[in-house]
Amino acid sequence: MIKFLISTAAYLLANGAGLLVATLILPGFHIDFLAFVVAVLIFSAFQTFAGPLVTKLSLKQMPQLVGGIALVTIFFGLLVTNMLMPKMEIGGIANLLAATLLVWLGAIIATILIPIYVFKELRENKKEREEEIEQDAQRAVAAAEQAAAAAESAARSAAAANPPPPGPDAAPLAQPSPAPATPSAAEKPKPQ
Repeated sequence: MIKFLISTAAYLLANGAGLLVATLILPGFHIDFLAFVVAVLIFSAFQTFAGPLVTKLSLKQMPQLVGGIALVTIFFGLLVTNMLMPKMEIGGIANLLAATLLVWLGAIIATILIPIYVFKELRENKKEREEEIEQDAQRAVAAAEQAAAAAESAARSAAAANPPPPGPDAAPLAQPSPAPATPSAAEKPKPQ
């Protein structure tokens, strides 16, 4: 539960950083300080719910869109947030497109840096990961050895059940002796 809360806080911080980058760089993009917190919450909530929906739709209808899912959800997230927040001003379509890229880039950078410098609990412990990989490798080797032993045992059983055909060095099989000849009708003596 704690990791979930830390992960959520990191997500909100990353989205806040993205919106802050757009606010600082774009001349027509404005958000009041108090509205900024609410805008980050609305924007993050929209992305959380719209992301899986857009992913599902794009996989079925437009697979080419899969690579840009984050950009699409950020674009619509900015539009929805702008509609719901009267103290947020995007400043035109050019600013909307530029803000989409800046928020995306800012969120990516923040997502990389936040676990390193702020929430160290979110970082994967390298030593634990290496131990997990080592254990997985050992299990795979053991499974392969068991499979090889089972295959060898099956091959021996099959060889015992079906002996190989005789080779050129083998002694010929004995031919059954012919049945005794019965005299033909011409050879039988006729009763008198």
